[in-house]
Amino acid sequence: MSDLINQATHRSSGSVRVNPAVPGHATHAPSSTARAIVSAGFTCGVLDITAAFVNWALRGVGPERLLQAIASGLLGPQSFRGGGSTAALGLAFHFFIAFSAATVFYLASRKLQFLTRRAILSGIAYGISVYLFMYWIVIPLSRIQRMPFSLSQTILAIVVHIVCVGLPISLNIRRYPPIPNGR
Repeated sequence: MSDLINQATHRSSGSVRVNPAVPGHATHAPSSTARAIVSAGFTCGVLDITAAFVNWALRGVGPERLLQAIASGLLGPQSFRGGGSTAALGLAFHFFIAFSAATVFYLASRKLQFLTRRAILSGIAYGISVYLFMYWIVIPLSRIQRMPFSLSQTILAIVVHIVCVGLPISLNIRRYPPIPNGR
């Protein structure tokens, strides 16, 4: 019975803790690193794709076509002939990017703790940074068909990246503080 109480009281979320009362005893809890990245990446991915669906639906573009457009970054124009399979690939790419952005922020926040102490300001800056990286580096290197420049669409894209990417990532990552050294 006391062993069960010791195990329950010495579990920590996302770390390995040694129970000082039992020499050599360690409990393994799910990684807080994985939980932080999954939480931030999933939230970001859902919010961002929802915003994209709404924005493009207002222009008459359906979800399948939008997801195929994402897949066209790798496949080029033939992605629009792939039906549901290329739409699924586009969705996978979208979430890969969301989880990658969450991972980068998580790793940076472990070295630069002000990112989580000032999560709102950091989230705003990170949303803008992700926008710049995607639109100035990733998209030009991809096979996505270029759209003509539109100031209103650029402003909208930046706001969406702040609200649906940067802030959800920073606020989710803030919920998982780093484990102090020596624990």
